Amino acid sequence: MEANTGSTGRLPAAFLTPGSSSFVDFLSAHAPEQLPGNRPLPPVEGAVQAPHGTTIVAVTFAGGVVLAGDRRATMGNVIAQRDIEKVFPADEHSAVGIAGTAGLAVEMVKLFQLELEHFEKVEGSTLSLEGKANRLSTMIRSNLGMAMQGLAVVPLFAGYDLERRKGRIFSYDVTGGRSEEPGFAGVGSGSVFARGSLKKLYRDDMTEEQAATVVLQALYDAADDDSATGGPDMTRRIYPVVVAITEDGYRRLGEEEVSGLAQTVYEGRLQLPNGPQAPAS
Repeated sequence: MEANTGSTGRLPAAFLTPGSSSFVDFLSAHAPEQLPGNRPLPPVEGAVQAPHGTTIVAVTFAGGVVLAGDRRATMGNVIAQRDIEKVFPADEHSAVGIAGTAGLAVEMVKLFQLELEHFEKVEGSTLSLEGKANRLSTMIRSNLGMAMQGLAVVPLFAGYDLERRKGRIFSYDVTGGRSEEPGFAGVGSGSVFARGSLKKLYRDDMTEEQAATVVLQALYDAADDDSATGGPDMTRRIYPVVVAITEDGYRRLGEEEVSGLAQTVYEGRLQLPNGPQAPAS
């Protein structure tokens, strides 16, 4: 939002008036047309064709949570982009993975990042992980009009809860309904296949490296059955984005680290094309 300082060089009264610690509320009051959900769509016939992000997965492990997303964006039956990024930091101890209409989803994530930063500056403290999940729920609900026209955004939110001292995962529906997922979760077109993979491989005592390997296995399984999901692309050296969130904060695994894990998964698939089996109980 641009500030019209006028000839005096001073900020408008809106910027100096005490109010909500929510940046979205501030924008709603003073520049509602800037919110994504309030922008009118041009008249179109039929479904709107726009790039869509696909599969996001998350698993908790002993020291936190791992969140990962494939790199493919599709538009109808066409691959629109092979190296899109769908996992972003929300703040120091949380992250968001996006599925759905890519442009709107990225814009929503940026607004969510600003929302958390604004709260911290106004209140002098950070929101609890539960509070962050609730704020994201409200923002998704405000996009319902767009979702009803086929431009839905469905994120997966994960973070390290400093109060409970563990990783937590939250999933959403297009109306903003929020659910906490125990252990693992997946959203997007390939999530059915990814969740099947996670169900057989997940253990609550995994290390960070084991959890990162499990999410890569899940994305590999999703790509095997869902054409909209892209697994590790060994030829182009395009690998999923994988992040780990622990008590020490957000960390994106480096390309060399992810490529090494992806190579291990790939070599294992040469022996077992359907992937590893669930460990015997």
